[in-house]
Amino acid sequence: MGALALSWLVVLLVLVVARPSGMGPAEARRLLPDLVRLVRSLAADRTLPSGVRRRLGLLLAYLALPFDLVPDAIPVLGHVDDVIVVGLVLRSVVRVAGPAAIERHWTGSYEGLSLVRRVAGVPAPPPGCA
Repeated sequence: MGALALSWLVVLLVLVVARPSGMGPAEARRLLPDLVRLVRSLAADRTLPSGVRRRLGLLLAYLALPFDLVPDAIPVLGHVDDVIVVGLVLRSVVRVAGPAAIERHWTGSYEGLSLVRRVAGVPAPPPGCA
């Protein structure tokens, strides 16, 4: 539980530094739970190819494991590997399943979805489209 709380704080720190326009502190605090719901929902989606669902399941397992590629004991860097792994898996999901899969399962705010689109390598929608 402490690792999850620390991961949440690292995500908040990254958001404070990167600070997407229009995203306030309340939105930033809700982003990590929204990301967890997104990955869990995508992993349970039977319309996605089984390889994509397996990768998402492995991602959830990796995030739940007490050990990482870079030990969490190393300040900041210990949690950056988690962010990188999540980004790589989301990019993989977008390549195979398309950006609509992420948008269909996103339950958070529009600003949070914009940040997830950037992490996943999805281009911004044309002006006038949400």
